[in-house]
Amino acid sequence: MTHLQDIETLITASASLTRIAALETRNETPAAQWRTLALLRDHGALRIGELAIASRVSQPGMTRLIGQMAEAGLVEREQDAADSRVTIVSATAAGLDALDAWRDQLTTALAPHFADLDEHEWEALAITAAVLRRKTAVAEVAR
Repeated sequence: MTHLQDIETLITASASLTRIAALETRNETPAAQWRTLALLRDHGALRIGELAIASRVSQPGMTRLIGQMAEAGLVEREQDAADSRVTIVSATAAGLDALDAWRDQLTTALAPHFADLDEHEWEALAITAAVLRRKTAVAEVAR
């Protein structure tokens, strides 16, 4: 297998894992909501446009999502002091708690799929996860 094929395998396996998690948790919440909360947790308050770019959704779509999330108490919106046309979004404590609960739900649902791994496989998985986190963290939010 080439390095490019390895990368392709990681991408497709990740997409499959995401589908399995969605099916097993029966969570109806849009994935964009969880991505948005994770971005806000990891990067602090962001502009709606930055969130839209990072989540790969349209700015009007992100504006709608942020409106729904604000109504649910998951995020707070405020005007940028330097430019009143810009909305800055931050996660609330309730939003971060919901994100933590969702991640716990995912972990619990997916754990049985990994129960038969031996120590060598767990070590390989841990290394792979660390590399992926490091390589994807740099490109997550374009400011």
